[in-house]
Amino acid sequence: MDDPYPSMLVTEVASTSSVTFFFVNSLILLVLLTLSALISGSEVAFFSFKQDDLEKIKEEGTSAGTKILSLLDRPKRLLATILIWNNLVNVAIVTLSTFMTWEFFGTQTPEGAIVLVLTVVITFAIVFFGEIVPKVYAARNGYAFAAVTAGMLKVADKMVYPLAWVLMNISNVIEKRIDRKGYTISVNELHHALEMTSDEDTTEEEKDILKGIVNFSTLNVRQVMRSRVDIMAVDFETDFHELMDKVNKSGYSRIPVYRETIDKIEGILYIKDLLPFIEENEGFVWQDLIRPGFFVPENKKVDGLLKDFQEKRVHMAIVVDEYGGTSGLITLEDLIEEIIGEINDEFDDEDDVNYTKLDESTFIFEGKVSLNDFCRKIDVSSNIFDEVKGESESLGGLLLELNTKLPKSGTKIKYEEFEFTILAVDTRKIKKVKVTIKSESEKNLGHYED
Repeated sequence: MDDPYPSMLVTEVASTSSVTFFFVNSLILLVLLTLSALISGSEVAFFSFKQDDLEKIKEEGTSAGTKILSLLDRPKRLLATILIWNNLVNVAIVTLSTFMTWEFFGTQTPEGAIVLVLTVVITFAIVFFGEIVPKVYAARNGYAFAAVTAGMLKVADKMVYPLAWVLMNISNVIEKRIDRKGYTISVNELHHALEMTSDEDTTEEEKDILKGIVNFSTLNVRQVMRSRVDIMAVDFETDFHELMDKVNKSGYSRIPVYRETIDKIEGILYIKDLLPFIEENEGFVWQDLIRPGFFVPENKKVDGLLKDFQEKRVHMAIVVDEYGGTSGLITLEDLIEEIIGEINDEFDDEDDVNYTKLDESTFIFEGKVSLNDFCRKIDVSSNIFDEVKGESESLGGLLLELNTKLPKSGTKIKYEEFEFTILAVDTRKIKKVKVTIKSESEKNLGHYED
């Protein structure tokens, strides 16, 4: 007679083995999901620290803080480590879940049903428990979360360093290619973005400053400088009494000194250096007080010049052309005015602003005003005349380019929506211009009209 108990024993053993299998694998799955949560949350915790937070951690000098700062010393390597381990753990979760699903449902179950179960359950578990919950917690408790995971990440960093090194080098190559390509956004688009993003609490002055900052990096020295005809300079051979008379009348704190001609600048005389000697007689050798000049080319960018002014601790530069001749003069005040607008002090003449506003669309400008200042005064883009201005950087020069010859007083020159009426002219240059900005319906394209 056959004994039924051995078969029952085998069934019980198989059942016990199956329960153990699912218990162990479920435990492993829970551990992996916890690791995923810790790794995901650590990304937010570590990269949400502000500079003040890091300074505070450094001052406290705790063991956990030291580990945090050590990891953040190499942020790219830390990020690579976090991403590698996050992906490894998530892949392990999916693989183990697939294996457990096959064991539970059996190989006869249609594949579509298994894929659907895995997609829904595992995606929900990874996204909710492995991403959302830990990141929300880490965002609110950054230091506590980073302190808990710092030790784990230091071990993890050493384990995957070779792979992280490969990823960082690939990232560096891509980053350099992107940097070389750059962005092609125009200044006009940036202006438009400023208009769209500025809220109703933003004043016109604040908008103008933002526009000035946007324009600043596009300008070169030639567009901002004071031309050579407007430079107040003194001859090297001038006697002391005559020099003091010019200093008193000018009101400037720094004056260029030339020998024979303005193209041969010897240096800069600082008026403060003269103060101890104001009682000296006309034979006083003031030339010994001249300081070396700082010379820059016309095409130098103004943002680079501002950095040079800071590094060299100077406030004035002589602008030279390609032949070494003096083209103009530029000061720190000129650069600052490109951002915040005109700066007038007690020595500035109220009438010396180069323009008069008659109404919202009509102005009178001096011909020597720079195109950059002209565009800023009438609130138009500084590159609107780029196609026709040639080498000119002043309003008078632009009109000579448009007219091809020196116009007579009363001549009208039209370009786009602008109508320029010559009010005063001498034998060499345009002195005063009336500018009228036409509306869309009044536009009459053309460049010259007697």
